[in-house]
Amino acid sequence: YLLKTHMQPERVLYVSSQNNSTIYPAFANRLEYSKDEKKIVITLHNLWKNDSDIYVCAGVLENSGSLSANRSGTMMLVKEMEQAHCSISSWGIYVLIIVVVLLFSALACCALYRVDVKKYCQRKNPNAVYEDMSYSSRRSTLVRT
Repeated sequence: YLLKTHMQPERVLYVSSQNNSTIYPAFANRLEYSKDEKKIVITLHNLWKNDSDIYVCAGVLENSGSLSANRSGTMMLVKEMEQAHCSISSWGIYVLIIVVVLLFSALACCALYRVDVKKYCQRKNPNAVYEDMSYSSRRSTLVRT
């Protein structure tokens, strides 16, 4: 047996020598155990504040049928903790991060649009000759009579 002994005495688990087991209702779906020869490992999950107690392993004596418990036990104290809830404020942080990323992307796109990207990506011919043929430059070269 695994027993709670002080605050609210009750049975928690019974495992027979034939490996039949009974998990008592207060710990249903919250207790797992594994057994190999003379060793049992018990794990409790989803503990509540009222699970705080001293837990003792006890065995049934062969001839008398009475329980024999070991002297010590394991004291377990369960404290309440605040659980972090995913609230609107944490969603606000995610929304803010997404907005900042979108604004940064838009700024980068605008900057690339302003810069003449084609000018930097084209191959330059080192032997090319450039001559200004605009109207203003032609007008100054005319011969006047």
